[in-house]
Amino acid sequence: MSESTREIAADRSEERSQRRQPDIRVGSATNALIPTSSAERSLRARPSNWIALGLVAAAAVAADQITKHVVANALRPDESVRLVGPFSVEHVHNSGIAFGLFASRTSAVVALTGLAVAAMLIFFGRSAGRHRFLPVALGFVLGGSVSNLVDRVRLGYVTDFLHVRYWPAFNLADSFIVIGVALLFLSFVAADRTSPHVGTAPLSRP
Repeated sequence: MSESTREIAADRSEERSQRRQPDIRVGSATNALIPTSSAERSLRARPSNWIALGLVAAAAVAADQITKHVVANALRPDESVRLVGPFSVEHVHNSGIAFGLFASRTSAVVALTGLAVAAMLIFFGRSAGRHRFLPVALGFVLGGSVSNLVDRVRLGYVTDFLHVRYWPAFNLADSFIVIGVALLFLSFVAADRTSPHVGTAPLSRP
């Protein structure tokens, strides 16, 4: 065999060897196909996430129920006390959802709220690890929803008492829901912006 033939055979053998070696990249699984975020890091809720969610939700329920109890004992239905400027406290019975929407449809509201609470728990169980603020954000939404749901099942209506001129009366539970939704949006935006770009930097070879 001539020298040129041996060189050609050696080059082909080296090319086949290089093709067999996977180009493993930083942030990838061992097969270089699955990013680390999917292969190794689970987004499912851990016990600590569930505890944080429960504490925030329980605090929201307690705060809302206490304030409703105080207003119900201090003011008669439709009685109001003016505070400062457009703000006042008014004892209102609301059979609808937040801010008086869908009034007099208690059964439908209870059913929809129950479905929403179940969906939030399923979502949290699957995605709690997406952002560290998610237990707080969803805890506010869950606590507000559960507190109003308890009132609807127990009383057939929700006690609203916070009133701003030209705006329907609401309660702390409604405020917690709005704040929680805003925090959910911000946490999703923050999670997307801080996600590392994986699978793009090849390992250095000597």
